[in-house]
Amino acid sequence: MPALKLTPYKCRITWLGLVPEERPDIRSAPVDDVELTYAGVQGEMHSGLTRPACVRVKEQFARGTEIANTRQLSIVSAEELAEIAARMGLAVIDPAWLGASMVVEGVPDFSHLPPSARLQGPDGASLVIDMQNRPCLFPAREIDKDHPGRGPKFKAAAKGRRGVTAWVEREGRMAVGDALRLFIPDQRAWRPGK
Repeated sequence: MPALKLTPYKCRITWLGLVPEERPDIRSAPVDDVELTYAGVQGEMHSGLTRPACVRVKEQFARGTEIANTRQLSIVSAEELAEIAARMGLAVIDPAWLGASMVVEGVPDFSHLPPSARLQGPDGASLVIDMQNRPCLFPAREIDKDHPGRGPKFKAAAKGRRGVTAWVEREGRMAVGDALRLFIPDQRAWRPGK
């Protein structure tokens, strides 16, 4: 019996971006396609099989401890970006401001996909969802550069809408316009005390 079940949902890649390793900020540059390796996207700031532990895992590891890299990509939803923009009083949120790797459309409640869900491309390339990406101050700084005074509104507007982080389970290519199939773990939600 498969541990992952195919859902009826597909999403389409509407935007891809890379944050260069040598960079002055977190802005990503748009690209048409990416070659996914087990280390992520070569030359991208978030690539690597491992990464230094950061504030997100401070309850488990001292900052800088080498850990597996489950944050190779940052994936956001076009629908949720539109919600964030509306809450901030902006016409649009440019995914480059967020340092996004990928924008998809077509999956409702995208930022709340369960950990271990999979997105699989046409050639079999697969991404594993690690967890929801929390809003932080770095995108706020980028937004403020283009829209002075609006950046501080990002964190509250993006709560629960910031997308997910993911890592590469199977290498391959993904391109703007590709349809990705969504698989979710075949298990009930965790209920402590049961």
